Amino acid sequence: MPNTKTQNNSDDPELIREWSLPVEATLGSAVRVKGILQEIRSRLPPAVKKSLDMQSGELTLVMPETSKTVFRATASIVSEALRDISDLPVIPREVEDILGIKASERKRWLEDGRLPSAGTRTVRLQGRARRITFHIFDPRVVEDLLDRGVVEEWREEDAAARAENRRRAAYQAKLTRSLKGKEKVKAADPNADDAATGLSGWEEFGSEGLLR
Repeated sequence: MPNTKTQNNSDDPELIREWSLPVEATLGSAVRVKGILQEIRSRLPPAVKKSLDMQSGELTLVMPETSKTVFRATASIVSEALRDISDLPVIPREVEDILGIKASERKRWLEDGRLPSAGTRTVRLQGRARRITFHIFDPRVVEDLLDRGVVEEWREEDAAARAENRRRAAYQAKLTRSLKGKEKVKAADPNADDAATGLSGWEEFGSEGLLR
């Protein structure tokens, strides 16, 4: 539950309000907590953004006691933003932290469909004109993947696929070497096929057209 209190210091009394974030919103990720903080700050007026911070795992709004009107207005915005915070889409760095995966794994599993995308988002990099577009993920889908522990299963599947690819590549390389060896022998001795089959006069037999 949100908590509002006044902290009395000797020369700078403050207004403080705190909000606890539910586990279904954070999904146990410190990176996700930071992302939620950044998301809610983005909805605040620039002058009060830094008044909201994360302390001891809770969102904390701190303002001077003389800013009661601004404090109440800001607290209202934060409370409203937190109503549906559990549905906030998961961004790439958050899904990596939640599932304990590497960026390369995220990209591979996104590409092959095992990690379903919930769409894309385009943002402007802070202080730059450049925009970037990235995939976002449904928090409930990510939560389900986490609960089912599919990451280790996917890694085992990938390891088996890599082993099979190496086996096929080795077989193909061996077959290619064998064919090249036969071509070299035939180029050096046109009658090598006759010798290999043990049939004498095979070349003449073929040249007379008796096989046609």
